[in-house]
Amino acid sequence: MTLQKITKLSAAALSVYLGFASSSFAEDATNKAKPTDWYSWRGPQQNGTTVEKGLPETFKADGETTLWKKEEYGSRSTPIVMNGRLYIICRHKPDTPEEAEKTVCLNAETGELIWESIHNIYMTVAPSERIGWSSVCGDPETDRVYVLGLGCLFQCLDGKTGKVIWERSLLEEFGMVSAYGGRTNFPVVFEDLVFISGVIVAWGENAVPAHRMLALDKSTGAPVWYLATKPRPEDTTYSTPVLTVLNGQAAMVFGAADGALYAVQPRTGKVIWKYQVSPRGLNVSPLIVDGIVYSGHGEQNESDRTVLGAVFAFDGNTSGDITEDKLLWKLPAKAVSRSCPVKIGDRIYYTDDGGAIFGVNSKTGELVGKGKLRPNMYGSPIVSDGKLFVADNSANIQVLKHADSGLEVVSKARLNDGGEVFGSFVASNGRLYLPTTKALYCFGSKDAKVTADPLPEPLAEPALTDKTVARIQLCPVEMNLVPGQKAKLQVRAYNAAGQYLKLLEDAEITIDGAGSVGDGQVFIAPTEAGTGMPVVMTAKSGELSSVARVRVIPPLPWKYDFEDKKVPAHWIGSSYRHQPIELPTGGNGLVKVSTIPKGTKSQGFIGMPKMSDYTIQGEFYALDTKNKVPTTKLPDMGLVAQRYAFVLNGAQSLVINTWGSHDFRFHVKMPYEWTAKTWYVLKFRVENSNGKAIVKGKVWKKDEAEPEAWTLEGTDDMPNTIGSPGIIGDSTDAEYFIDNISVEKN
Repeated sequence: MTLQKITKLSAAALSVYLGFASSSFAEDATNKAKPTDWYSWRGPQQNGTTVEKGLPETFKADGETTLWKKEEYGSRSTPIVMNGRLYIICRHKPDTPEEAEKTVCLNAETGELIWESIHNIYMTVAPSERIGWSSVCGDPETDRVYVLGLGCLFQCLDGKTGKVIWERSLLEEFGMVSAYGGRTNFPVVFEDLVFISGVIVAWGENAVPAHRMLALDKSTGAPVWYLATKPRPEDTTYSTPVLTVLNGQAAMVFGAADGALYAVQPRTGKVIWKYQVSPRGLNVSPLIVDGIVYSGHGEQNESDRTVLGAVFAFDGNTSGDITEDKLLWKLPAKAVSRSCPVKIGDRIYYTDDGGAIFGVNSKTGELVGKGKLRPNMYGSPIVSDGKLFVADNSANIQVLKHADSGLEVVSKARLNDGGEVFGSFVASNGRLYLPTTKALYCFGSKDAKVTADPLPEPLAEPALTDKTVARIQLCPVEMNLVPGQKAKLQVRAYNAAGQYLKLLEDAEITIDGAGSVGDGQVFIAPTEAGTGMPVVMTAKSGELSSVARVRVIPPLPWKYDFEDKKVPAHWIGSSYRHQPIELPTGGNGLVKVSTIPKGTKSQGFIGMPKMSDYTIQGEFYALDTKNKVPTTKLPDMGLVAQRYAFVLNGAQSLVINTWGSHDFRFHVKMPYEWTAKTWYVLKFRVENSNGKAIVKGKVWKKDEAEPEAWTLEGTDDMPNTIGSPGIIGDSTDAEYFIDNISVEKN
């Protein structure tokens, strides 16, 4: 793929530039991949099918076909293999004060460690057992890999060395939610873009939670476009996008948290079509063959909410809303909410949530053949030479052969290592790789000869002939700048099919807010930004327009007294779950509402992720009622500094932690009696010193003098050295109020 390098985004703004791929989808990195590489979760064809033949069909934890077994790399994540290297996400030093998350690179042939990239997990209540919900995504063109961590740290790593090329804290910068379930999505690469999604609670018009898709420049991490699905979804989601060509245009198809399947143009984010499957979130990644979309789910059906689950097919070569009468076929009451479908011949194979494997005629929807695993199926089958390779959650493995009458059992085995299987088989160079939570396995034969057919040619977009500009794109679509900083903008033009045409260097760019746009479409952030100033920019070309947003974050100190009766517009994750209000004791402040059931637990971020060595202070006042009904429980309320939380806990304690659900990772706690309807001042300081973080918090009643001594202190030997200041709390049991937030350098 040829990359046309366009104008730099200023080094002051992002220290990087945006590259842009002007080639067609048919020329992307898929054709540069080796047929025996498995560089993304569902393989190079995105359908769970390998072109390799003669793969091992017998499995034992320590048998003849076990080429290597690495207990230190047990994981719930599915590995990938690219250029002779295996990559997997796993736990680092589990159940210890040093537990963290790591991306591991192994020699795929020997299992020997090449490198590991370790990072702390912070500001999430997801337990350590959820590490590895996501999988690594490889880019054959650049030999780089992309990883989304449990705490929403998104990284681009050099595939050879593990060096961090760039990283974005999607939690602090965009408000991506990392909840107890830990369902972090899979990255996907297309041309010069890498896509990642999740439920996001950001700022301004994006403060209301929604499943949002982010398209980032894969070389720099700069945000290119941003798409929101229906707001206030019931669930998070776990459906990996699939890239294809539909109706003559490149398309990306994915299941969303709002219960709909979407097809969008990958370069622009424009929605091509939508099928509302369910009112609940979708987890299954669709299978697309010659434009026909096959998928399934295990929740209520939108068409009949009394029925749970369905499998279905429809022609994706369309546009607009897809109604039930447009489906080719649908089989209701088939709960397929975890495992992805695969295709052999004219048959689609599904694995339902109870472990039953059943075949469906791809054209008619007629049931053909059935197999049985044990209950609790989380992984997805892969296909080789007419056979299905599948492992259930209890590590029961089956190889099943596609036959006219259904499925024939080729072999059965069980890995008795005491672990569970949440991932799927991966095939590469005559070997099969499978993770359990206790070990990572490589199965094969030392004498095996690798045979593989060529990868099928991917569907190709038509040649670029329509040069009429139908859509423009102002990018970067989101930026964080400091006063006076400059950022080079781009206005890109696309035709109706989403194909890139040119840069519009004469497009008009207007600003709602402070700042200016100078020659060469350079945005200059305002020099006087107060305590944070949002800016909205609009590019126009004829009747077409596109919007980008900027948070201008000034140097410390900051003070917020909320007397303007507003939640600061640039605060991430705050304005929807907090509301301006007249305080019970007079004056104005914020209330952490309890009327949003899925928003009573939250955290918000005020500044930049790279801030360090500062002190944050705030005043808090709790009620002992919920919806005007007395309660014996008090809320939790507190402050965030440098990825640590300092919380006045409703259970009459004071806590400092960084990973709220981890019992061993840095955690300092003491009993502390406090009462409702009393103002308390919380002060929280973090200092970097000699490779450690010195963390200190104090609390006192507002009508009393500040104590000299810190109330609670700790030293983190595995420090978070940077992080945005913010607020954190839980109003499930009662509401609380916030006033006079200030942040200053130590």
